[in-house]
Amino acid sequence: MTRLADSQATEAFGAGLAALVRPGDVITLNGDLGAGKTTIARGLLASLGLIGEAPSPSFAIVQSYAPPETRLPVLHVDLYRIEDAGEIDELGLDDARSDSLILVEWPERAPGWWSDALALHLETAPDGARILTAQVPASWKPRWPI
Repeated sequence: MTRLADSQATEAFGAGLAALVRPGDVITLNGDLGAGKTTIARGLLASLGLIGEAPSPSFAIVQSYAPPETRLPVLHVDLYRIEDAGEIDELGLDDARSDSLILVEWPERAPGWWSDALALHLETAPDGARILTAQVPASWKPRWPI
């Protein structure tokens, strides 16, 4: 469990992840609205080289980034509006998996798709801090904790 005191700490945590990610990784970000999922993603994307603020992919569902914009291809996915897990097939995530980092917000909308992901869960503490817990798969064990 990690305590992230404020949005700057949450973004810095994402930035720390950027040094560890590689193509083929999947990171899921789970938590209530406003818990900090997109803040972690923005910190990670900024540290991968993205200039400017990354938009939330809530309406686009998938926001893609590629070199030279970022140091490796990234798909930032927001499944909040997905109503049927079968819709995931249409997003082309399997095809991109081998050469891209995939960040998934609201992964519970597609259960079973992310079994080997670094699964991050965020909760808001009474004082406004974020409490982050992680399920760390075998592929991340040598890289964790950050």
